Order: sequence, then C-alpha cells, then structure tokens
Amino acid sequence: MPANLPPQYFAAEKEYKNAKTIPEKIAALEAMLAIMPHHKGTDKLRAGLTRKMAQLRMQAESRSKSRRGSLFSIEKQGAAQIVLVGSPNTGKSSILAALTNATPEIADYPYTTGIPNIGMMPYEDIQIQIVDLPPISDDVRKLPFYNLLRTADALLIVLDGSGEPELEITLLFEELEAGKIYSFLKEEDDLPFGSVRKRMLIILNKCDGAEARGAMEAVREVTGGVIEAIAVSTTDGTGMDELRKRIYGVIEVVRVYTKIPGKKPDMHAPYVLPCGSTVMDLASAIHRDFADNLRFARVWGSARFDGQSVQRDYILQDGDVIELHI
Repeated sequence: MPANLPPQYFAAEKEYKNAKTIPEKIAALEAMLAIMPHHKGTDKLRAGLTRKMAQLRMQAESRSKSRRGSLFSIEKQGAAQIVLVGSPNTGKSSILAALTNATPEIADYPYTTGIPNIGMMPYEDIQIQIVDLPPISDDVRKLPFYNLLRTADALLIVLDGSGEPELEITLLFEELEAGKIYSFLKEEDDLPFGSVRKRMLIILNKCDGAEARGAMEAVREVTGGVIEAIAVSTTDGTGMDELRKRIYGVIEVVRVYTKIPGKKPDMHAPYVLPCGSTVMDLASAIHRDFADNLRFARVWGSARFDGQSVQRDYILQDGDVIELHI
C-alpha cells in the first residue's frame, strides 16, 4: 500500500535533513510523525522514524548525563510541567524557591542558573512541577533544553518589573519565535510549519507599590492584554498566593474524585485531567477495563442534582465526584 504522504511531510523531512543539533532533529521527527497519515502503508515508515527518535533521545540523555545530570529530558511529574523562562537576573530562581521545596543558588549577578532546577509546587491537593531554566539565549534551537520548551504544559515568562519589562518580553518573544515557539497571540493558520503554541503566564517580578502598575501597563501594550500577567515580589511575598492560583489556572486541568457505590468518596487523591475531559476519559485513566465495560456514571458537583446519572460523553468539571458503574 502506498504511503501517500502530504507535501507538509516532505517539508518536515527537509528540516530534519538540514537540522544541525539533536533537539532540532527531534522536533522535525515529531512534526513528521504528527503529519503522517495512519494506515498500513505508513506502518514501516512510522516505526523507522520512531526508532530514530528514540535513538536521538538516548544520545541526548547520554551526553547530558556526562555533563552533570540530564538537561535534555526532564520526566514530567505531578499534575503538569511548567517551565520558568526569562532573561538573566529576573529572579526566576527566587520564584522557584518561593513556590516549591527547591533550594536553587540565588545571587544578584546574572547567569546563576547553569542547569535546570526542579521543584514541586503544592496547590491544594495536587502537585505541579516547576522547572527553572537557564536564561534564554539568541538561538533557542541550539539550547540543550530546546525540546523541553516545546513539550512543557505551559511557560511562565519572568520579567524584571523594576526595569524595562516591555523590552524584555519583546526580545523573549523574538527568541522563542525564532525557535517556532509561540503564544496563543498568534493564530494557528499564521504559524510556520513545525511550530507549537504554548499557554503562557507573565510574571512581573521585583514589583513593589506603584512600580507594578506602570510595568503592567507597559507589558499590556506589547501583548495587547491577551496573555495574563501578574505582579509579584519574592522579597516581601506580594502576589505569591495569587500566583499559585494563576499557575493552576494556566495549566487548564480539572480535578476529579472517585467513589465506590455505597461508600464515601476519596477526596485526597484526585485524578487530574485536561479541561473538556469526559466520563469516558476518566474511565480510561483509571483502567482499560473500566473504559471497555462502562455503562454509566453518577455525578456529584456539576450535575443538576447530586448523584445524577450521566452518560459516557458527560464533560467533567473541577471538583466533580464520580461514581462509575460497569
């Protein structure tokens, strides 16, 4: 059976052949696999590309471990993986320390962060992984953590609110877009081939008093107010509690609790699912047998009345309690 590959596939293949770094090659292979149609004619080609990508990731992992730990791949943990992105000396490490149990090196001079630092941010009954990246340089495609920027669930853009945040964010956007990483400011149809769009939250750090308003207005002029922004100060704790709420909001997930018929629900370990998930998605997350044999569910929370019987396609809301019947 012929593969019948679309023209976009060959454009991605050309990018792969021209790629100079491992992260660039991985990104191109991901694009090729995403574009490739699913049928028997592409099975052999898909297997070959998957094998190449696995080999490249192993090479990246091996090289990075020899240089003090893994820089190319950080396993996602918790409800989501979010990375802190910013220019030198914006206070990313201070934010990581304030939000999580991590103890990164913090100093007044730039480039203190030489490798990614990782911490877990508790939010009510879940944990969110926060990764502090080294400062972004001119060509993000050559950075060892380039693929992490593309695969993270969201980016936290950290700016120095006491300086020129409008200039910082303009330069950061230029650098990210050079690596085909865009915010949702850009319409999907306008993006170049192989691009990704990331959910973003802007953090104006070092903002105290009247500085916050001026910094916020300057940034909104650049973004048009489309990307949510918050002013904080790790020095006196201003805005940190609100920042935790905003971070939970930007990952766009729902927490769903389960119960066994006739028993109280387990309110300590929720299932975390993307917004828009259905009862069927929850069943699949629990176990394949639940998905295969699910008849209906009962919902406490978003339903019209507690214990309402709903079908598989019922869309779950944050805080719902679900009783599955198979």
